Amino acid sequence: MGGTEHLTVQREGATLVLTLNRPEAKNALSLPLLVGLYDGWLEADADDRIRSIVLTGAGGDFCAGMDLKALAGGSMDGDRYRDRMKADPDLHWKAMLRHHRPRKPVIAAVEGYCVAGGTEILQGTDIRIAGESATFGLFEVKRGLFPIGGSTVRLPRQIPRTHALEMLLTGRPYSAAEAAAIGLVGRVVPDGGALDAALEVAEQINACGPLAVEAVKASVYDTAELTETEGLESELERGWPVFATADAKEGAKAFAEKRPPVYRRA
Repeated sequence: MGGTEHLTVQREGATLVLTLNRPEAKNALSLPLLVGLYDGWLEADADDRIRSIVLTGAGGDFCAGMDLKALAGGSMDGDRYRDRMKADPDLHWKAMLRHHRPRKPVIAAVEGYCVAGGTEILQGTDIRIAGESATFGLFEVKRGLFPIGGSTVRLPRQIPRTHALEMLLTGRPYSAAEAAAIGLVGRVVPDGGALDAALEVAEQINACGPLAVEAVKASVYDTAELTETEGLESELERGWPVFATADAKEGAKAFAEKRPPVYRRA
């Protein structure tokens, strides 16, 4: 199991929990954090025993984005990871889910600050649960910066354009209630409850057929930019093979026998 000094990895049954672990800096992005995060995505996809991923932050915050103090000083923590960046100059974008999409469902459990790069990473997750005091926002324009983690492309596709542009152009903070109202997050829970709620959702996913789950997720994203006709054709191409799997037969058999199914990714 991987991890770095700024990213912890833990198994909870069939769920891999990735925790941004730099609480003294509100989990601001660092090289150790980014390397650990990307390695976590790869670990989840490589291990068929893992059926879902939960992404959260330590110390009561999700992620405050880039470490601006380090950026202003021309350096970031983690010199010993620079060889990873040289070997893969795209690593940080993959870590932030800009240039990588895990095949397993990713559930975000958000408490506290989830701003700038934190809100950008959030847009790469599949299901999002927030504590009621969580704060969201894209503050880049207030610092004379550009939200280059994908927000000018993704955000208007995930929430109504008027809300996306207000968030992008004002740089103002959004409460969890506002984030839920515009569709940026799916559910708001009492403070401190986001991780437990995310793990509950993960358990529900883990109880389903993994081949079916992964095919459904892939279909949703792969057909997003297609016409309806093209999308429906693509759905059949991806969906019909699932019916021929042993897992599909097991699901029907378990239902008939009134027992939990035992899926084997076959």
